[in-house]
Amino acid sequence: MADLMSPMARIVAEHRETIVSKLGGEAALAAALRNERAIESVADVCYTLLPGVVRLAVKEPQFRAFVLANRDQVVALLLPA
Repeated sequence: MADLMSPMARIVAEHRETIVSKLGGEAALAAALRNERAIESVADVCYTLLPGVVRLAVKEPQFRAFVLANRDQVVALLLPA
């Protein structure tokens, strides 16, 4: 499942604004990303944006587990440089 980081990074790059607004905006972003429920929200949003072929191969519970297991990398993608 390590190959999922590439599509995940692409989704975050293309839809960062939508994801950040779902978490309460830029001001709340860093605090929200320390919250497991916020990471699960990121997983939910990103899963719906995955290409259909990827969603056929990887079911939502597996994708959520992937995002939670790789939360540091996901947070790094979302936080401004």
